[in-house]
Order: sequence, then C-alpha cells, then structure tokens
Amino acid sequence: MLHYAIVFFVIAIIAAVLGFSGIAGAASNVAWILFVVFLILAVVSLLRGKRV
Repeated sequence: MLHYAIVFFVIAIIAAVLGFSGIAGAASNVAWILFVVFLILAVVSLLRGKRV
C-alpha cells in the first residue's frame, strides 16, 4: 500500500510539473488517502503483535 502511495505521489509531481493541475490534485489526494490507510493498518498491526 505504501508503494502505491509513492507511485501516486510521483504521478502528482510529474503532472504538476507538466501543468496538469487537475490530475496532480487528484493523484495527490489518492496518495494521501493511501498513506493514511497504510499508517492505520501499520499501527493496528503493531498493536496486535504482527509485523508490517
């Protein structure tokens, strides 16, 4: 999941550099949501005693 967040973040940066602000904003939002979901799952996993 963290991998996909990084991929969407890179897409957002490339789109922003090329001037596609709509695509950059959407990719940035998707990356942020995936990163938050990753953090939540990592914390739950660590609290339950499993490794990520």
